[in-house]
Amino acid sequence: MVSYIEAVSAPPKNTGAIRLYNTTDDFAGMRKACLLTARCLDELAAIVKPGITTSAIDRFVFEFGMDHGALPATLNYRGYKYSVCTSINHVVCHGMPDDKPLRDGDIVNIDVTYILDGWHGDSSRMYPVGQVKRAAERLMEVTYECLLRGIAAVRPGARTGAIGEAIQTFAESERCSVVRDFCGHGVGRLFHDSPNILHYGRADEGPEMKEGMIFTIEPMINLGKPHVKVLSDGWTAVTRDRSLSAQYEHAVGVTATGCEVFTLSPAGLDRPGLPPLKG
Repeated sequence: MVSYIEAVSAPPKNTGAIRLYNTTDDFAGMRKACLLTARCLDELAAIVKPGITTSAIDRFVFEFGMDHGALPATLNYRGYKYSVCTSINHVVCHGMPDDKPLRDGDIVNIDVTYILDGWHGDSSRMYPVGQVKRAAERLMEVTYECLLRGIAAVRPGARTGAIGEAIQTFAESERCSVVRDFCGHGVGRLFHDSPNILHYGRADEGPEMKEGMIFTIEPMINLGKPHVKVLSDGWTAVTRDRSLSAQYEHAVGVTATGCEVFTLSPAGLDRPGLPPLKG
């Protein structure tokens, strides 16, 4: 049975209850942390080019956070040694930075979470490296549209399954597949909290969305089949068929009439390197 708890009275750990952030300062705290994350991702749009290493990206994310009084949430999280996740081509998520240069035609997801004043700003974007093939560009376009459709399903009274249904329906209509092994999650004072936000399913499934819930929507979409495997490092998840994978992520809060997207790009770079959206 799903339970809800006011965040001000919740213990500092994931108990399975869904936190409701309904005080005046809650959304303000998330806005500040998420804006910093979005600004970092904006800066990376000019940095991600052929020849740069993901280790250099990792250093940039760490130094950007330090310059603004924020700590990267992934650094030393459950033994993870880096300030960012960098997932290239067929890597679905949790790719670890290294000294191998990015190549022309690569696509890379960069996932940044900053902790600022106790709040977690969690977001990721895809970046094309140089000139990419049309199939890779199309995958990124489809994945970003999946994110938008998932966000559009957020409103009080609906169930979280509506998010998954919206994403799955569109992805599969475009002959792509939705990764099942990873999902969005509650966020706020905790990095990973309840509920899990599945990117597939039916609109009548999952917990009811209520005003004050804060969570991420982060669909992982594959050009091939949905199956993934985790490599021996314990982190890096890749597509089993080595098909390309893409992901975009926003942190959102449920409002009285819909939702607020906390991690929007202040520079309009929510889908860097792709043609502007029509309309």
